[in-house]
Amino acid sequence: MASPSSLNTLIELAQNNADQAAKQLQQLNSTRRDAEQQLNTLKTYRQDYAERLQKATEDGISASNYHNFRQFIATLDEAIAQQNKVLAQIGAKLESGRQSWYDEKRRLNSYATLLSRQVQQRTIRDNRKEQRDNDEISARQLRRSGKVH
Repeated sequence: MASPSSLNTLIELAQNNADQAAKQLQQLNSTRRDAEQQLNTLKTYRQDYAERLQKATEDGISASNYHNFRQFIATLDEAIAQQNKVLAQIGAKLESGRQSWYDEKRRLNSYATLLSRQVQQRTIRDNRKEQRDNDEISARQLRRSGKVH
């Protein structure tokens, strides 16, 4: 079994790894929020241009302006599709980061459990030794008291 000092070192390393994984997870969450905000902005912008196009066609619009509107909306659609891909990639990285954090926490808990068991076993061993020592002292005292009478 590993010594307490080596387990403490492993616990410290596992804690550092878990902390690092948690920081990466926070960063990925922040990146995802930013990407979602960008996507929402693009969707809002697209909706606004679609409404402008609708109003312009009701009021009368030249063919070239209609074409420009449609082309710009198509560009926004492409940007939205690209942003959806970015969000999917971030989602995959987020899941991977979450799994990494869980793994590090599980490793940390395993080491802590080993250390706890080791301390518990040492306490039991020390208690038994103390009990044997006390029994030995009592036996000596009993033998001495028996010889004196």
